[in-house]
Amino acid sequence: MRLAIMQPYLFPYIGYFQLAASVDKFVFYDDVNFIKHGWINRNRLCLNGAVRYFTIPLSGASPFLKIRQIDVQPGALWKKKMLESVRHSYSKAPYFKAANDLLQATLDSGESSIAAIARTSVHTVCAYAGLDTQFIESSAIYGNDELSGAQRVLDICQREQASDYFNPPGGRALYSEEAFSAAGVRLHFVDPCLHPYRQFAGEFQPGLSILDALMFNDARAVRELVQAGRAA
Repeated sequence: MRLAIMQPYLFPYIGYFQLAASVDKFVFYDDVNFIKHGWINRNRLCLNGAVRYFTIPLSGASPFLKIRQIDVQPGALWKKKMLESVRHSYSKAPYFKAANDLLQATLDSGESSIAAIARTSVHTVCAYAGLDTQFIESSAIYGNDELSGAQRVLDICQREQASDYFNPPGGRALYSEEAFSAAGVRLHFVDPCLHPYRQFAGEFQPGLSILDALMFNDARAVRELVQAGRAA
């Protein structure tokens, strides 16, 4: 069984989905500490002709709290502003309606925590693109948050009886192939493959939120972009 573990990110870039598509089960790491200025509550799009962040405002965000403990700010004003900014910048994109519907459905999901909203953004994209990876939250099952780093990852792998663990390339500096091998788990890294696709700008802007790819590609083409990731 192939397994990956990552924090829940808000409409993450294609590389995140390439990791998810490489495995049978994907664990949302929602009971680790929140990271400020990361990807949990924000991502990037081409807004008003430039690459800019779109951000969900949070209430009481702190690196001393777990991701699942942090709520979004109540009220409809920030949602309205975000949707209007995306509409203004992308309304002429060929698949704007489908992509915007996914964004609106996520924002209108009724969830109050940023972990749940970020998870929903990943779920909705996977369902739309026809990706059948199984998802679970780390807080829902393992009860091992006294562990950390590779020790905790290996504990989850062993509980799930995973034969293979997949990680983004940044994990090469964190994880030892020998330690995983000693635990009976093969360690892999999924290098992102960011194939160019049509955008409004003349020069391709890689690494934007998956929403950008959804604006310019149908579900089949997005699935092909996601399945282009390479595991080593």
